[in-house]
Amino acid sequence: MKKIRNPFIERKEFGCFGCDPENDIGLHMEFFEEGDYLFSKWDPADCYQGYINVLHGGIQATLQDELASWVVYVKAGTGGVTSSMEIFYKKPVFVNQGILTVKGRIISLKKRIAEIQTQLFNSENEVCSEANVKYFIYPKDVAVEKLNYPGREAFYYEL
Repeated sequence: MKKIRNPFIERKEFGCFGCDPENDIGLHMEFFEEGDYLFSKWDPADCYQGYINVLHGGIQATLQDELASWVVYVKAGTGGVTSSMEIFYKKPVFVNQGILTVKGRIISLKKRIAEIQTQLFNSENEVCSEANVKYFIYPKDVAVEKLNYPGREAFYYEL
């Protein structure tokens, strides 16, 4: 397992809701790589609930969408934007029952579309929601220019 470095935090204008550790209202996600997968461990706070004690479905989708973008950065070696996302809610996620895991991998890369499967697990390792995310990916030079993509090597502490 390798911890993935967040190279974007070096930019003063950075403020991502999903992964900026300095965003006061953000999710503060960190990422790890294991084989074909990227994953994030995340501790939900009460402010992210919908129904009492239940993690809001939009936050579940956001966690999976953010993870998918990092899968594209690290595994596809470029940047892109979400083209579509189909999410399936299987069971409630409680905000007071510990650390959640969000996990994802590339299912296919066809031309300019990366298909990514993500899953959100509760603290007992049960799948609570999952998503099929299609990402429109840019050629690396376009991702560098338009999205400030720093290159795959920037996500690793050491190669």
